[in-house]
Amino acid sequence: MEIVHILFLAFAALAVVAAFNVILQRNPIYSAIGLIVVLCSLAVLFLTLYAPFIAAMQVIVYAGAIMVLFVFVIMLLNIREEESKTDRQKYLKFLAAPLFLALLGMIAAVVKTVGNPAPRGTDQLGSVQTLAEGMFTKYVLPFEATSVLILMAIVGSMLLARREKAEDVERIEQALAASQEGAEATEKEEVAA
Repeated sequence: MEIVHILFLAFAALAVVAAFNVILQRNPIYSAIGLIVVLCSLAVLFLTLYAPFIAAMQVIVYAGAIMVLFVFVIMLLNIREEESKTDRQKYLKFLAAPLFLALLGMIAAVVKTVGNPAPRGTDQLGSVQTLAEGMFTKYVLPFEATSVLILMAIVGSMLLARREKAEDVERIEQALAASQEGAEATEKEEVAA
């Protein structure tokens, strides 16, 4: 077995273990760190598949920018309040075993095909040109839909982070009322003068 195959299998196993860490952690910051490990492992997998551009984009865009956004949103939402709530989705425990077996089957199928040669005509599979042609011709609608979905998630997280307490709303209303009274008094003084 070549060193490339050994690296591929090692980083694939690391990605699976880190993905389980993302699911099993209760603290969202630890889940985000596990997701960073998964994304970096995927970058190494792309390198072993001779797709250096996709590997670089994986690290720059996902492990860098998107994860910073995730951590920022986690900090904005103040998750500590949410941790105390009870788990209402207990039925999902029954789906775990079949989905895990399906995942193992997919992993076995991928490992079986790792040594197979690439199809003809895919010499430049990970190049910028083939990636751009696919993204902006055949997959332009999913690409744009993903952009809109991420934008909606950002707006939703900002709205959730802006939850105001009743006393804060009352204090703001009092300040607005006081400023309006001050403005009316100023207008009366100007009219009198």
